[in-house]
Amino acid sequence: MFAWWSDYEFMRNAIMAGALVGALCAVLGTFVVQRDMAFVGEGLAHAAFGGVALGLLLDLGVRFSISWLGPIWVAVPFCAVVALGIGWVQNRGLASEGTAVGIFFSVSVALGIVFIYLRTTPAGDLEGYLFGNILAVRRSDVYAALALAVIVGTIMGLTWTKMAYIAFDRTLARLSGIRVEALDYLLLVMMSAVIVLSVRTVGVILVSSYLISPAATARLLGGSLIGMTLKAVAIGVLGSTAGLIISFYVEVPSGATVILTLAAAFGLASLLANRRRSR
Repeated sequence: MFAWWSDYEFMRNAIMAGALVGALCAVLGTFVVQRDMAFVGEGLAHAAFGGVALGLLLDLGVRFSISWLGPIWVAVPFCAVVALGIGWVQNRGLASEGTAVGIFFSVSVALGIVFIYLRTTPAGDLEGYLFGNILAVRRSDVYAALALAVIVGTIMGLTWTKMAYIAFDRTLARLSGIRVEALDYLLLVMMSAVIVLSVRTVGVILVSSYLISPAATARLLGGSLIGMTLKAVAIGVLGSTAGLIISFYVEVPSGATVILTLAAAFGLASLLANRRRSR
């Protein structure tokens, strides 16, 4: 009955990595949804394409050969710089959030295209990063996800009260002496790291749904911010695991199945919320 776990190491790695990434995306996604930052998440997901393309160039390019740098580890700082750029432009009042995201989004994708063009060898791994390949994750990827989960969990534990204050009333939080701008940058950097890591599971194209769907579903179910976060984590972990198991038996792409499973959970929560309101 549980052959997918006992007989296949790739499934064990995929489920553990998917659960960790699902939980990470859910925790940060709670604040993304509460602060209406979904478009920022979408922009950072596409910025990850530019970072991955740069990583592939540095890894295999003739002029810029740095063999020990994998695409993900190059993509993390690249995406973090893009995130900080979006935050800086917005906080300085130079452009609205949507405009800033649109500019950095397009520049990152354009750079990614240039980096891929500069490669002297075929970009064989690019399709996996675009569409995800969670079944190819190794145990080292699981450890990387676990390390990031510990870091993000520690940071969120130390800043939870202030982050929650900003999410509900940004102006009052600033008047209360909270360093709103610094915490904005911190949230953006954590988002970029989690998004880049998630690219390994569901790909650049679908990763923003991984960030948003569990939190949006939890919000429909109601409750306090901490309650919403716990529900989002449960949905992210269970949805990822269920999607992987379904894809194993039905033999369809795993990353897409995970996202469809999370979308189904959102649809069910929408029906329940609508039924509650009609009563």
